[in-house]
Amino acid sequence: MAWIETIPFAEATGKLKKLYDRVTGPDGNVDNIMMVHSLRPHSMEGHMAIYKNVLHHTGNAVPKWFLEVLGVWVSSLNDCAYCVEHHFAGLQRLLGDEARGLEIRAAIEARDPDAAPLDAAQKVAMAYARKLTLVPAGVEQADVQALRNAGFDDGEILEINQVTAYFSYANRTVLGLGCSTKGDILGLSPNNSEDPEDWGHR
Repeated sequence: MAWIETIPFAEATGKLKKLYDRVTGPDGNVDNIMMVHSLRPHSMEGHMAIYKNVLHHTGNAVPKWFLEVLGVWVSSLNDCAYCVEHHFAGLQRLLGDEARGLEIRAAIEARDPDAAPLDAAQKVAMAYARKLTLVPAGVEQADVQALRNAGFDDGEILEINQVTAYFSYANRTVLGLGCSTKGDILGLSPNNSEDPEDWGHR
């Protein structure tokens, strides 16, 4: 499951047990990306707070399914199969169009988002996410202006930026600690966007 020690759900006590209770899915399942923090519950708490607020908050204006597309895209660029598989499953559930989802994934795997069934503005966002992921120091004000020109307001640009940045963090957490999908239920997420304190995975 990981290259470092982790504490199973059944053995958790104290603060860790309280956090596991908050993030648990069916049958006490805790995603391995969260369990990998178990020796330092405070870092799990920080990770989950960022994840919930960046990707699953009612204050977001960019459609959640497209934020998931960005997550799959960034994770693919970082060669993080764990996050690709988890968030593609979530994307498919949100999109409700299996064929379209598969076309998006094929375009991502081909590193050709222009071939994806996305609108022109979304493709500009994909280009921004690619640049920020692969050459972050190369991002220029013109790249942000391109998002504005495509129709995104500055709040939406912030959402795109934060999702892109979050997934690079998550990818490095997973890849750097050897986190696998073994035992995970793919596609679960804290879907109650109305309550920022509800971290339950369904």
